[in-house]
Amino acid sequence: MSTRAPMRISRSWTASTGILRAERVVGDVPSGTAAQSIADGMGGRPKPIGSAPRRSAGGRTTSRADVAGIRQTRGMPKPASTARLRAARLAAHGLRDGLPSITDAVRRLGAVQAQDFVAAKWVLGARVPGSVAADVDAALESRDVVRSWPMRGTLHILPTEQLRPILWITGPRELRRAALTHRTLELDDETYLRARAVAERVLADGAMSREQLTAAWEDAGISTAGQRGYHLIWWLALEAVICCGPVDGRTQRFVLLDDWAPQQGALPERDEILAGLFTSYVAGHGPVTVQDFAWWAGLTLGDARTALAAAGDAVVAFDAERVVVADAGWAADPDAAAPRAAGRHALAAFDEYFLGYRDRAPVCEPLHAGRVVPGGNGVFQPILVAGGAVEGLWKVARARGGASVALHGFDGDLEPARYRSALARWARFTGERLDAVTTA
Repeated sequence: MSTRAPMRISRSWTASTGILRAERVVGDVPSGTAAQSIADGMGGRPKPIGSAPRRSAGGRTTSRADVAGIRQTRGMPKPASTARLRAARLAAHGLRDGLPSITDAVRRLGAVQAQDFVAAKWVLGARVPGSVAADVDAALESRDVVRSWPMRGTLHILPTEQLRPILWITGPRELRRAALTHRTLELDDETYLRARAVAERVLADGAMSREQLTAAWEDAGISTAGQRGYHLIWWLALEAVICCGPVDGRTQRFVLLDDWAPQQGALPERDEILAGLFTSYVAGHGPVTVQDFAWWAGLTLGDARTALAAAGDAVVAFDAERVVVADAGWAADPDAAAPRAAGRHALAAFDEYFLGYRDRAPVCEPLHAGRVVPGGNGVFQPILVAGGAVEGLWKVARARGGASVALHGFDGDLEPARYRSALARWARFTGERLDAVTTA
């Protein structure tokens, strides 16, 4: 087995085995600060991880108190209109003015869901005018950004230096949630350690495909039947042992994280990590609620509230329930006029503009949201956005070397000419020839 020292993800790290263990942490809230006001508004300090959030009489998770304590030089802002909220989100996402590079887009969003690798590329490309799909590959190859399993049990692209800190926060919870599945698959600590030893040995010689890695386990007598292979890979990623490395066509090969991106210095304190993750999320998704962040990061509401408190003056109230970053320009100033939420966008499946929130009603009528995720199966469809509102879907059919797109409007037919420019940007990004744009 490799002598590589296991990364210290958790303060309750079991040194004898290197297996990630869960812990409960309740951070102190400084008195006399905005954070204390937030805590007081919730009826005390942040509750321990795992405690149930308070709910209103109607059963809705309370969020106004979370925002009420944030320091505002002008007092609480006036209620924000839907148009103002949409305009602010378009700006935060980089969809209004664009971002300089793919790496900048990843940093702005904090993390991009990326189990669909091809779709994730366009999530980023839609925010970087003039970019092409190869630019995403180059960003990954540069190792400035990385693709792994930091949260919600699925692949994301995120800034490389943020992977280990986020895993420290999310890893224990993810493994707790998978405990029953692992028992069903007969994946115990002993099996994991054997699989880890094999992975460290074979990956020391270079990157491997999923098929090559699982074949190495099979050769070592470790069954990868059913979902066992996937869960072993996922477990190793949560432990910061492996990550996705070199791009190989429509996928990537696996590498040892310590070889691909060696750790630089000690991890920050837990509350500092939470604050950084929260601020990053707000910068690329705001205005948002604490509940939005808890869902997106896969954290408890207690952790999300701790993150809000730890963020301090980096965030300010947008309205009674949502926050934005303090340097969000007009969105951070309740007296400033909002620009019109103009423009049309043909966004990818799994795009953060729709996916990245617990409450998606501000940008998509609840009546139509089910069409974006049909059957609630977790598979998000490509969306059409006009003025910040999701107004339909788009589907691609390929024939004779070209791509034709059919528009599916939620409230009747959409005019194809209005989306021709947005779809032309997508075609340039993917390198495809755009043929017809029609109404389904």
